[in-house]
Amino acid sequence: MKGQLFIVGISCISSIVLADHIPRTVEFPANATEIFGPYVQDSGTLASWMSKYPDETPLALMNIPGTHDSATWNYTEATQRDLANVTAGDGEPTYPPELFRCQSASIMSSLNAGVRFFDLRFALDPTGTKLVFWHSQALMSETATVDAIVTAFYYWLDMHPSETVILSFQYEGSTTVNATFDSTVQLMLFDILNSTTAAQYIEQTHDVLPTLGNARGKVVLFKRFDLDQLPDEYEDALPGMHLSPSLWTDDSKNITLTYNTVLNLTAYAEDYYEPDDLGHDSSAAANIAAKVNAIVAHLQMATSEYFNHADNLFITYASGEHILTWPEAVTPQIMAVGDGNSSTPLGGVNQQIHPILKGFRGKRIGIVVVDFWDQPRDLIRDIIGA
Repeated sequence: MKGQLFIVGISCISSIVLADHIPRTVEFPANATEIFGPYVQDSGTLASWMSKYPDETPLALMNIPGTHDSATWNYTEATQRDLANVTAGDGEPTYPPELFRCQSASIMSSLNAGVRFFDLRFALDPTGTKLVFWHSQALMSETATVDAIVTAFYYWLDMHPSETVILSFQYEGSTTVNATFDSTVQLMLFDILNSTTAAQYIEQTHDVLPTLGNARGKVVLFKRFDLDQLPDEYEDALPGMHLSPSLWTDDSKNITLTYNTVLNLTAYAEDYYEPDDLGHDSSAAANIAAKVNAIVAHLQMATSEYFNHADNLFITYASGEHILTWPEAVTPQIMAVGDGNSSTPLGGVNQQIHPILKGFRGKRIGIVVVDFWDQPRDLIRDIIGA
């Protein structure tokens, strides 16, 4: 009903928000389901957990669960077979789908479970006509386009006006023969993220994280790309946080990135995603331990008094793999949850950081990005600190 007030009260804090504070201009796109999942309304507490927090809360001081390679949950053997005409189209061998799958739950399920940061890897589709989602050589869907997925997020936000979502977009290389992030692809992305509809739903500040109140019902855009093949005014026109890939050190335990040089605002990231320094004969347990050590060190940094103010953004990627280990590849799933036998007796990264997260309750840890978030139970709740 237009103009209806919804009063959301949890604990001692209540928020009053207009259900139509953003004009309803979108419908849920039918072609989004292969990546987003079918729309499911959920009234559980984690579907609206941000309603607990007052409007003046800086996003940089909140604990926000995220998913890495969020679009990969539906990449199965059947998907790979159906898309065999484009997978490994440059003549490379076709690798097992478990090397590319980093999630087991849809974006829709993740939103309702409390996830608020989504890592989205895009590139041009094989026809050269639309932007779609990839993980390296693996095409996730021919029909679920970038445009459809962002529209699905807008629809979800209309239904959950107390919440915000952070969408991190990154160009995915190594997709098809001669694929590049050229001016055509950059302009296609710009048009999606700078449309009239996008302007209503994407928070319009540049290189400054808003407060929760300013971001409710909206997308906060993280731009892990450069529009360097377009005139400067295109980069200047697109809102969001510019986390340039030229400043994002590859496979690093501690990235320091100044995202606003005028205000001297800094992002600190851990993205040690492939422990190649351990060697290809390293065990799954050793790879998991190395990743856990990097995660814990970064979380300790985030919680330290020295960094405890709203000008610092912390992003910890708890995801990883080591696919060149022999005789068994450490897939994203093995890294996240172990392989279920005696070779990973302590479980995966998720099981090992679970009690550590409980120990940080009440402190700022920032954005924590995981694979296979649904194992163990309550991992998302413990990242939030709920």
